[in-house]
Amino acid sequence: MRVSDQAFIDDPYPTFAAMRAEAPVQWSDELGMYVALSYDAVSQVLRTRTLGRIWEDFAPGSAFEQINLIHRHALLEMEPPDHTRLRRLVATAFSRGHVERLRPRVAALAAELADDVADAGSGGSAVDLLSVYAEPLPVAVIGELLGVPRDDWPLLRPWSNAIVKMYEYDRSPESDAAAEQAASEFAGYLRELAAVRRTRLGDDLISDLLRVQDADGQKVTDDELIATGILLLNAGHEATVNTTGNGLAALLQRPDQLTTVREGLSDPAVIAAAGEEMLRFDGPLQLFERTATAPTEIAGTTIEAGQKIAALLGSANHDPAVFADPAAMDVTRDPNPHVGFGLGIHFCLGAPLARVEIQTSLQTLLARFPALRLAAEPRHRPEFVIRGLEQLQVTTR
Repeated sequence: MRVSDQAFIDDPYPTFAAMRAEAPVQWSDELGMYVALSYDAVSQVLRTRTLGRIWEDFAPGSAFEQINLIHRHALLEMEPPDHTRLRRLVATAFSRGHVERLRPRVAALAAELADDVADAGSGGSAVDLLSVYAEPLPVAVIGELLGVPRDDWPLLRPWSNAIVKMYEYDRSPESDAAAEQAASEFAGYLRELAAVRRTRLGDDLISDLLRVQDADGQKVTDDELIATGILLLNAGHEATVNTTGNGLAALLQRPDQLTTVREGLSDPAVIAAAGEEMLRFDGPLQLFERTATAPTEIAGTTIEAGQKIAALLGSANHDPAVFADPAAMDVTRDPNPHVGFGLGIHFCLGAPLARVEIQTSLQTLLARFPALRLAAEPRHRPEFVIRGLEQLQVTTR
């Protein structure tokens, strides 16, 4: 497995299949850690409590002050008891109707962006669905969720794109500096937004994070609020845009699957099943690290305390022991127990909202453009951990 090889970037699943057939857990010299490949091994990695999400600051600390600050206080990088406290508070804020509040807004925003696609494709011109449709939608939704003024939405996507480069294994000094700058600007923006909300609470998530407290009177700290807002954008934006882009590309390359979805556009169950298969077939997050806090056996391999193991989510989602004919896209697949949103205590808190976005985006686009088709072969970005396309050129007429 060479994570920087273009052939692997284009299609990692045959490599995963060959490795998985050798052993469910293997050592990777390239990554400097064990990797879990089978569905069972990945499930164990994500659920076993002696494998923790142990944050280690990027070094040198002077170069990554803001990156380290937002990660130290991020739910994704915490373990109990800190994780338990913060997740309970954030879940309480989320439970105050935000998904249902945003459902009609997601539909309205998708319709607006479909108008932009129609305008860009008038006269038969090719349109990049990523830049015109798939990328702006989740940014707008997170903007609505957090209460970011619409005029400021264009700030969010560049910040997210820069920060998530820190999760790759082939970083550059330039991308590191851009990520630190983005983290500093984004954190500063959210601090100012929170200060405004303290004087005038609204119906957005920032306001609810300021309101909520647990039975012991504990509240979300300022740094935790900032980290939560940034995590929601980074995870929500990257996961949704890449699921949409990867999934639409796969559908447009498979006329039989596209026809099945088109014929069921009025049936929410059909759209929901298609969305889940998009998450399984070519998911946006390929790897999730854990660190052993005590010797832990996974699929016959002992991970010693302090050693890391990575759950290869894309490999698990293509394990033939769980998914019949996993290399085939099947939008009617049922059951579909994919691990696209993770498992265990770090299961994605925003999964319900992400599902609304993915399903609404798919339904809106296919209903609006019955002649939608590829105008060029999709190109993947040269990153492995967060899997997505550089462009998705289509025609609409």
